Amino acid sequence: MHFTDRTDAGRQLAARLDHLRGAPVVVVALPRGGVPVGAEVAEALGAPLDICVIRKLGVPSQPELGMGAIGEDGARVINEQVVRMAGVSPAQSAEVERLERAELRRRVERYRGGRAAVDLRGRTVVVVDDGVATGSTARTACDIVRARGAGRVVLAVPVAPRDWISRLGDAADELVCVAMPSPFFAIGEFYQDFTQTEDAEVLRCLARFAGREAAAAGSAGPAATGSGGTAPEAVDREVTVPVDGGRLGGRLTVPAGAAGVVVFAHGSGSSRHSPRNRFVAEVLNRAGLATLLFDLLTEAEEPDRHKVFDVRLLGGRLAAVTDRLVGGHWAPGLPVGYFGASTGAAAALWAAAQDGARAGAVVSRGGRPDLAGSWLGRVEAPTLLIVGGRDQVVIELNEQARERLRCPSELAVVPHATHLFEEPGTLEAAAGLARDWFLRYLAPPPGPGADGP
Repeated sequence: MHFTDRTDAGRQLAARLDHLRGAPVVVVALPRGGVPVGAEVAEALGAPLDICVIRKLGVPSQPELGMGAIGEDGARVINEQVVRMAGVSPAQSAEVERLERAELRRRVERYRGGRAAVDLRGRTVVVVDDGVATGSTARTACDIVRARGAGRVVLAVPVAPRDWISRLGDAADELVCVAMPSPFFAIGEFYQDFTQTEDAEVLRCLARFAGREAAAAGSAGPAATGSGGTAPEAVDREVTVPVDGGRLGGRLTVPAGAAGVVVFAHGSGSSRHSPRNRFVAEVLNRAGLATLLFDLLTEAEEPDRHKVFDVRLLGGRLAAVTDRLVGGHWAPGLPVGYFGASTGAAAALWAAAQDGARAGAVVSRGGRPDLAGSWLGRVEAPTLLIVGGRDQVVIELNEQARERLRCPSELAVVPHATHLFEEPGTLEAAAGLARDWFLRYLAPPPGPGADGP
């Protein structure tokens, strides 16, 4: 037996992290069992404590065996080797994920209670759990904090298998562990008291450190900006844009210190109220990206099917709105990305292909990039094409369109997804891919010559 309980484990783990004392550190613990461990680490380092809500996807016949994990911001990791070895069917996997996503949402609402996450941008983030078994949960957590802007990621646990470094060495910049016993069957066997952590204890730990969040935000230094200017203040409001024949409505959301802005180009029959695009926008907002969801057609124009497929009209309006967005007071100086769905993807690529285009990255979800025609060859912005694995016709159209692109591009196929990404976990997966693409090209980490934290 290595640890009396999670509190003891946290204190022993904190002793291995003493080299981080005094640095701009945030401890991010995995509920529920990782929170009391993380609380002891945060106390020892004088750091704020936050959470990263993750749910393990257990094999149906053996729930304690993880075949993957899902988390906040649409993060998703699947261990295909475990899935194959356990003989888990796609239907079984989808059902497990559906149930776990419901619990994930419950826990996020319960633990955060509407409070914003601690700002991680440019800082050292210590990801803490009560132990590592397969590593899927830990990897997902590391992916999430990186997407939130962590400058350096340290994965720290009290106990793990001896091969954990080979499994997770690429997930974090530093791995810290108290004990690596062999043989290793389950985390709980190394605790004298491994009683399940209750929600009430998680809330008590978070309340204990609530006062440090403001101090952490104040010590993090000035927020990043797109072009060296003053970071925009937080905004969340309806906006309108005048066009010939009427006005276009939109929703502008700018997190404080946003590092870039993504303009959404909706497809045929959709609008800024699309629940799918609003979900993706929320994922981007939590990652520190501003979003503008707006309608490419006025209410009077929407019934006109010719206008719905008029890529030049839609793309021209997208370009005009972009100029107003970054050239005015809405999001001055921020790098711009386009997120297009269906015909909106063609409009985004058309706009990105014009002389003087502002787009720094483009993402298409279930889009029709082929409708951009000969303009595809003029796009310079790195482009990600996301399609559903069951949307065969659109896969083929995207493959053909990608062959015509001359810019850096990737085609990402989300397994089991149909055209609208309505299957459990598929929209989350698409949102995560989009988030990572925009962070990669709109808000890349500072180079070796940049000022560090």
